[in-house]
Amino acid sequence: MTARRKAASVAALGFAPFALAGLAAAPAVAHGSMTDPVSRVSACFAEGPESPDSAACKAAVAASGTQAFYDWNEVNIANAAGNHKQLIPDGKLCSAGRDKYKGLDLPRGDWPSSKLASGNHTFHYKATAPHKGSFELYLTKDGYDPSKALKWSDLEEKPFAKVTNPKLVNGEYVFDGIVPNKSGRHLIYSIWQRSDSPEAFYTCSDVVFGKDNGSAGGGAAPVASAPSDKEIADGTDKSTVDHNGHGGDEHSEHSAAPATPAEQPAEQPDKQSAGNAPEANGAARPAVAPDARSENLAETGGDSNTPYIAVGGAAALAIGAAAMFGTVRRKATATGGRHGR
Repeated sequence: MTARRKAASVAALGFAPFALAGLAAAPAVAHGSMTDPVSRVSACFAEGPESPDSAACKAAVAASGTQAFYDWNEVNIANAAGNHKQLIPDGKLCSAGRDKYKGLDLPRGDWPSSKLASGNHTFHYKATAPHKGSFELYLTKDGYDPSKALKWSDLEEKPFAKVTNPKLVNGEYVFDGIVPNKSGRHLIYSIWQRSDSPEAFYTCSDVVFGKDNGSAGGGAAPVASAPSDKEIADGTDKSTVDHNGHGGDEHSEHSAAPATPAEQPAEQPDKQSAGNAPEANGAARPAVAPDARSENLAETGGDSNTPYIAVGGAAALAIGAAAMFGTVRRKATATGGRHGR
């Protein structure tokens, strides 16, 4: 191989790490929320964080601020690993125990709601960053009072719908479930537990079976609307969800939780097919390396096979390749001089 060809080859090798480093450094969007039936955070984002329409969303924004709703797709716990009840206290289910989203926990009966009927229903969950994992949907018990803070004991003991790795259609997870017979105002609580990470996401969707007679808010609640793709795109530049899919919230409210498998030294993950992903509860999940600030944040990406490259490592490789390229180029120039090129 001539010196010139060697230089060209090294140049190509040197370029690739820079390109990969640029990709790794790019902000990542996270992650999703229920859109049918519409979650509280989705409904308030769709209304507009700066000037929401409904009384409930106005109160939620007053309690949490607008940023929580621009970050509508990040109601999560990075290290949940199936320990939902241990990590989220009563009264804070809709916020996942995070102070950032405390407005979602306001007990009131006028949250924007979705009409629902018993029997088969097709659920939609907007996935701004898809992940492998399991969805569990819980419905509130008969006698649920929306004017009181939501507790774990207000939910039926078992999920009425559970699915692992549902199909992704036009940016949404779509799956069916059999809705039990209910009447009046209720709430559906969803847990999306990733199987490629200990991270989990949570939503509260207010639903009405039959006629909404209103409660705790002095009248029937408005109908909830999911955010459109345009509204999602328009709100992206105001989102702070950019640290590997997580915003500036360091999840310190969960830092005192007992150690979970996700906090142990990393082990080789088991090779599993998509159809055999671990269930949301009772299954060990691979550990996730902390980022530069030593936060144990979960990865983003399409699935567990997606490669992730550290920016520092790629940059170091690029610097080394650039230095080698310079050396070869100087040799090529010298050789060309000796041969009269």
